Amino acid sequence: MATPVEETGPGTPVIESTESDAVQVKAEYPLMSDDQWRAMRTVIEFVVNFKDSDGHDPSKIFHKKVNKRSLPDYYEVIKEPIALSTLKAKLLNREYKDFAEYVRDWALIVHNAQTYNRPDAGAYVDALAIKGLVEAELKKLVDKNIITPEIASWPDLGELPPVEAIPVEEEEDDEDDDDEDDEDDDVEDSEDDGGKRKRKRGRRSSAAITKREGIKDEGGQKVSDLGLKKKRGRPPKVDTPMEARIKNVLKAIRKPKNENGQIMIHHFEKLPDKATMPEYYTEIKEPIAIELIKRKQKRKKYQSVDHFLRDIDTMFNNAKSYNQDESQIYKDALYLQSEAHKYAEEQKKRPDSDFVMEEGRIPLPNGILHNNELWQVGDWVHLQNANDVTKPIVAQIYRTWQDTEGQKWINACWYYRPEQTVHQYEKHFFPVEVVKTGQYRDHHIDEIIDRCFVMFFTRYSRGRPKGIPADREVYVCEARYNEEKHKLNKIKTWASCLPDEVREKDYEMDLFDSLRKVKKVPSPLLHMLKEDAKETDEIPKPRWGAENAPPIVGGIYKGPRDENQSPPPEPTPTPPPQPPPAPVRQISNMSNHNDSSYRRNSDLNIAMEDAGRAFGSTSTPVANNHAPISYNQSQSTQQYHQQSVSPAPIQYHQHGQQSASYTSQHHGSAFAPPQTPSHLGHYTTPQDRYGQQNVSNRGQNLPGTNPVAQRPVEVYNLSDSANAAIPDDIREQFQRDEQGHVLFFTTPPLDVLPPIKKGEALGHTVKYIAAKLRRNHEMKMKRKAEEAERELDEVECKKRKLQEGVRIAEDLESLETKALKAFIRQMDEGTDLIYKRDYGNRWQEVKMFDTQRLKKAQEETQELKLLLEENERKRAQAETVSLSSNGPFLDDIDPRY
Repeated sequence: MATPVEETGPGTPVIESTESDAVQVKAEYPLMSDDQWRAMRTVIEFVVNFKDSDGHDPSKIFHKKVNKRSLPDYYEVIKEPIALSTLKAKLLNREYKDFAEYVRDWALIVHNAQTYNRPDAGAYVDALAIKGLVEAELKKLVDKNIITPEIASWPDLGELPPVEAIPVEEEEDDEDDDDEDDEDDDVEDSEDDGGKRKRKRGRRSSAAITKREGIKDEGGQKVSDLGLKKKRGRPPKVDTPMEARIKNVLKAIRKPKNENGQIMIHHFEKLPDKATMPEYYTEIKEPIAIELIKRKQKRKKYQSVDHFLRDIDTMFNNAKSYNQDESQIYKDALYLQSEAHKYAEEQKKRPDSDFVMEEGRIPLPNGILHNNELWQVGDWVHLQNANDVTKPIVAQIYRTWQDTEGQKWINACWYYRPEQTVHQYEKHFFPVEVVKTGQYRDHHIDEIIDRCFVMFFTRYSRGRPKGIPADREVYVCEARYNEEKHKLNKIKTWASCLPDEVREKDYEMDLFDSLRKVKKVPSPLLHMLKEDAKETDEIPKPRWGAENAPPIVGGIYKGPRDENQSPPPEPTPTPPPQPPPAPVRQISNMSNHNDSSYRRNSDLNIAMEDAGRAFGSTSTPVANNHAPISYNQSQSTQQYHQQSVSPAPIQYHQHGQQSASYTSQHHGSAFAPPQTPSHLGHYTTPQDRYGQQNVSNRGQNLPGTNPVAQRPVEVYNLSDSANAAIPDDIREQFQRDEQGHVLFFTTPPLDVLPPIKKGEALGHTVKYIAAKLRRNHEMKMKRKAEEAERELDEVECKKRKLQEGVRIAEDLESLETKALKAFIRQMDEGTDLIYKRDYGNRWQEVKMFDTQRLKKAQEETQELKLLLEENERKRAQAETVSLSSNGPFLDDIDPRY
């Protein structure tokens, strides 16, 4: 028995003596007091039972150590893993030598979470919450003199590693373990990582942590409480019931372990190496492994569960054929094969309703029929862009499904245009280049505008896809865009950028007579680069507009060129100087316009600005009325002014010297748009479809102007498709031409109001007020008429639907008749072929004989059937005793009654 211990101070007991000489307690490891042991237990229980105001438990994911199978790289980064279970075990076994070691274990839990996870990860935030709880409890222990302030101080375990951004497209799915084989998705594009596939720190922020603590996405996730916007880095899972059954079987056979504690399926994950085991491929004629089966499942190669089971049986039969009966692999293959069939039968018995995907999505694997066109996975499309109707979103369809309300949807991967990215100022692009992003967004089927096509840069110069009409846009893609690092990584394997369903499909091409040289051009955002920009400046952020649309405009910076970025091409020689144009004559009479009280009519400007804001545009269709500003910029900077949606100043060319008065702006050429260079259309949608400007000059030659000189563009409108994207109620608020196109003006109207006399009150004229009241009355009547028309349309729509249903029923009946006739005809033709093959020239005679014999047999059978039915009827009639008035009664046959 140990004698009592006197404590001279908190946390520092003095060893008196022991009765046993076998074990001597060393003085350098002070003993723990009972109060300290109880305090340790109290702190752990407090942290484990704590929940915040939202009911969230920050300690939940720290109860056990990280699963090495789920996150193998965790143990490469974290050299001293620890969890709350470790603290409980050491406390139960009384392994702590002093209280400071206990405090260090708490600090180690927090430090490990901060080391492996990103600052915006849920585990990182929960670790900080635990740190605050433990520090508060330690302070209470100091106040009670159970420990000293030095022991309660939080130990420093070293600096945290710098935060490294993660590409959105490299995020792991948090659904199942069967997605861990996406080795071919983004491996080849990691040149900035030294060409090696490295798993970035911070992976637990979205995948492992969500999986371990069961956090729900968007609706109930703790990440949303922190104001963090989750970006999908992969398309959503939209599996058919058959595909869900196959996934469940694959997941089920991953769990069993053999008698040695090993997971059985590990033997069958990959095929043996051909270099080390060439005899395997000599003996096994159809080698296959789980890796190949999962790849086939991802690429929709299986037509049924039985088709999938044939590959499973082949894999396990190969293992049983190659290995000895008493080997562990043979036993595991035998067991797993039986389990796979058992799980498959269980899955087949379940109804399809059990496999409805998230949010009630019903997959449409055969595509969506919309506007008389079939839209399928792998199709390249133009989608509506709420930020700029002239630049539709270039995208590729990855998923097609239907929601619970019957609405059809697609999930598409966006491809950005160069002006929508953030890049280094020396970066050059192909004229119609787009870059692949990690944005996989959902769009209603009505948002599809038309088809397009994107080619890999290695094939772009060789030809054009076969079957693509000449008026369809064909883009070129060379790089993948990392939106967090703002880097463009060159794509090595184009198949990795395509949906699984179409990776093995190729398209035919109409080849050019010879290879066409496509020259890259400078960045379309050069005009946004400041003259005093430095390489140390912060990388700009893109400017976003509508939620489900690409950025309004990207950014450009003067940082050092990336290692994988090609040097800029040699600059084009400057053309010889041209003689200056003849100066424009000035207007002689300027008395009215030189008045200082000159007032411009700004109603049109305000209206057009409102229209621009309605569509997320950053510029207005009406030119600025202020005096023109002169900019000294390079020629390469000037050429993109009309292309970018950024508020870049437009450099106007003035003929001769003109004053900055409103008169010179109005009658001179200050508002003439700059001449468009030959390659100006490289960074916009081709003008013949989306960006074409139908130009018409307004007015006649004004006095004081040069009638010979080409008049500047004053009025223009958008193309039909872009104009149709503007809502009708918006278009009605602006001036339009005969075809209903909204008119855009580059100069103020010529019929400006006369100057206001000094002291005269401002106000609307009676004519304007009357016109306004009349317009409001007309709008009110128009709305009533539209409502009445809408009600009438609903009635007509119901009638059409009813008529359509009747027509479809008739068509189906007609088709059934035609199908039956076709079947009979094919049967007759097949019968003739059989007779010809078996009897040669006598086939007609034999067929006629067989036909007559068959006919006679059928007649005999029919007669026998009728005879049997007649006998059965008579037998039933004889056995029936009727109680009706016509039936027999006892008094009819017995005189006693």
